[in-house]
Amino acid sequence: MDLEMVEAKLTKARTQLILDKPFLGNLVLRLPLKAAGSWCKTSATDAKSFYYNPSFIDKLNNHQTKFVLIHEALHCALTHFSRRGNRDKHKWDLACDFAINPLLVKEGFRPPLDVPIFSKYESMIAEEIYPMIDDSIDTEPMDQHLYDDDPKDDADESDGGMREDSLEGEKDNTSGKGQDNKPSSANANSEGLAKQPPPLTPDEMQTLSGQWQKNLASSAQLAQQAGKLEGEFAKLIDFFLQPQLSWQSLLAQYMSTLARDDFSYARASRRSGDAILPSLRSSQIDVSVAIDTSGSISQEEINEFVSEINAIKSNMRASITLIACDEKLDSKLIWRFEAWDELQFPVSLGGGKGTNFNPVFDYIEQQDAHPSVLVYFTDAKGKFPEFEPSYPVMWLVKGKEPIPWGSRIQLN
Repeated sequence: MDLEMVEAKLTKARTQLILDKPFLGNLVLRLPLKAAGSWCKTSATDAKSFYYNPSFIDKLNNHQTKFVLIHEALHCALTHFSRRGNRDKHKWDLACDFAINPLLVKEGFRPPLDVPIFSKYESMIAEEIYPMIDDSIDTEPMDQHLYDDDPKDDADESDGGMREDSLEGEKDNTSGKGQDNKPSSANANSEGLAKQPPPLTPDEMQTLSGQWQKNLASSAQLAQQAGKLEGEFAKLIDFFLQPQLSWQSLLAQYMSTLARDDFSYARASRRSGDAILPSLRSSQIDVSVAIDTSGSISQEEINEFVSEINAIKSNMRASITLIACDEKLDSKLIWRFEAWDELQFPVSLGGGKGTNFNPVFDYIEQQDAHPSVLVYFTDAKGKFPEFEPSYPVMWLVKGKEPIPWGSRIQLN
């Protein structure tokens, strides 16, 4: 195996990316190229370098080589290495691959053979994909994610990196057929192959996460200046560079803006003293909360949502009308809680059928007064009213479905 030719192939692909796709090319350039030992079957990254099996790269055409380079760079740029938390590593690695691969295919890049591409995960991030993956899945990731992986004691590994039979095509399958005892080319070059790096420490993860966010921003800026930043990558950058707040924080911020605090200039008491100052008075707000019970929202998620609404309610004077609806609205599934009541979760919300948002809005229109805000907890896969109502609507959306109007908060 001519390692110099393989590296030249990678360098050529990176150069073409810089010229044609400057955003991706600049990200790819952040990872030094390192030919790896037998521990690396295809490609890998530790958020510091791009590791590759020379035999694997040698078999790829130019388009597939670009795909592999970008794939590893996006793992780093999207900080997959610091977002796993307590999730299962195998499922998380698959979720990260499933988030990247459909995006690259949509942008016209061609993957190596046998790389799983699931179009149903298109435009979804790893956190959204993870719970959709079956626990018993036996699919393996396209590459190796080394950032939180313990090096394994593999019998095929050697202290120098790659054994002489580790590169495909270099195995001695003709033993006893007249070959001499000269070392193979793979063994001769084994000293230059990288060993498997150790996993990142928590401090390294934090440092690299900040660095890769800067890399993402600077690469986007260079591409914008060149007029070559558009499509799915432009949307991706907007999402990952905006401040990331939990949906609980965003909902609390939104609800706090509805609290009608104002100054009162009513006649003051005679005991007010020489200075008469305005006092701050708060009036009660009325919040309608609708829950999509069509079956796509789990009971655990509903419980968490109701608990969060209750916590927000305790910090302001708010009455809550709780409405459960799938494709129809049952009058028995409407509950009213005054400001002094604790928000109790009903025994059953029913549902399990299709999704139609119209019944909730029709019900509100029939009331004497509109709510201060309607908060709708849903996956947004349903029939929306044709026209936006006069009162504010906040959609708490599980998944990536768009909404036609109102404010949107991403749940997962």
